[in-house]
Amino acid sequence: MRVLIVEDEERLAENIAAALREGPGYAVDIAGDGETGGYLAERGEYDLIVLDLMLPKISGPDVLQRLRKKGQKAPVLVLTAITSKASIVELLNSGADDYVGKPFDLGELIARVKALVRRGKGVSHPLICVGDLEVDTVERCVRCGGVEVELSPTEYRIVEYLSHRPTAVVSKESLLEHLYDFNWERHSNVIEAHVSNLRRKLNRGGEERWIETLRGRGYRLTAAMRETQP
Repeated sequence: MRVLIVEDEERLAENIAAALREGPGYAVDIAGDGETGGYLAERGEYDLIVLDLMLPKISGPDVLQRLRKKGQKAPVLVLTAITSKASIVELLNSGADDYVGKPFDLGELIARVKALVRRGKGVSHPLICVGDLEVDTVERCVRCGGVEVELSPTEYRIVEYLSHRPTAVVSKESLLEHLYDFNWERHSNVIEAHVSNLRRKLNRGGEERWIETLRGRGYRLTAAMRETQP
């Protein structure tokens, strides 16, 4: 998953980013002001936006309002020192999905982020099942037919991302954007290498049954497609 943090306190932003990268394994971009944050949010494909309210150049509420008016549907988790009930209600009515009051516990923040990402993908439970493939987003592991498959962190993130879209074709560029931050190399063949390893680990008995490559378009989970066919 890919997250945008819009926070002008540099140390706080870096701490949150480090926790998201090391814990859930998300790709994270950081913006230090509302103007930059709004620009990135409009042009990037994010699964979640962490938004501070008190920002230079453009305030958090204004950034939120502009994004919602332009149809940006990514879940927004607000960081705020405001505690009055009326202000929180107004914030949620303006398009925020959840909030965390400052100062906050980093563990609680990560739990809320993960819950919002799942909700944003239409997944209410942390265990995602596609056929007999199970993706445990809490333990960060994958089981095939009840047997755990040993995957690298990047391989797990690819499977998790595809499992959130079991009937959709996911492009190579989309995978790269969600696995890495803005420093990813657009012409890298890293995705092909990881998908090749995943096929070897997931396919049992030599049967090609999980990740399908659609030339020039991307990848999708074949088991999900077969289940939808009559």
